[in-house]
Amino acid sequence: MALEIGKKAPAFTAAIQDETKIALKDFKGQWVVLYFYPKDNTSGCTSEACDFRDNMERISAMDTVVIGVSPDSPKSHTNFIAKHNLNFNLIADKEKIILNKYDAMGEKKMYGRTYMGVIRTTYIIAPDGKIKYVFSPVKVKGHVNAVIEKLEELRNN
Repeated sequence: MALEIGKKAPAFTAAIQDETKIALKDFKGQWVVLYFYPKDNTSGCTSEACDFRDNMERISAMDTVVIGVSPDSPKSHTNFIAKHNLNFNLIADKEKIILNKYDAMGEKKMYGRTYMGVIRTTYIIAPDGKIKYVFSPVKVKGHVNAVIEKLEELRNN
């Protein structure tokens, strides 16, 4: 279940790929696309990250930052960013604290097995820190375009 639209986005401070810390409050006054994904260098996650990378000019033009979050380590994120020339930060949430705060962990099924895993989810957070839109669960194909269209719509209202 996703957090409610119109409510304050849960605060966080966490390490990114170079092990420096960033906090949601660092982006006050900007739009934030906070997206949660299962694992670096898997096909769907790579496709989604590269789609954000390829559309960063359009996203940045709307005074918006993109931040990816997964349970991978900073070292894994560093390699993922280098391998695919990603142009945004990735949070290493190994303890799954932010994933849980944002309801991006849940029951999944694969090959008849049930397990707890990352549910691909994207939040659009307004400059005032409130959640404006939630995509969950996300299908990778066409997702970034849907995010850009929703950002344009929200910014014009």
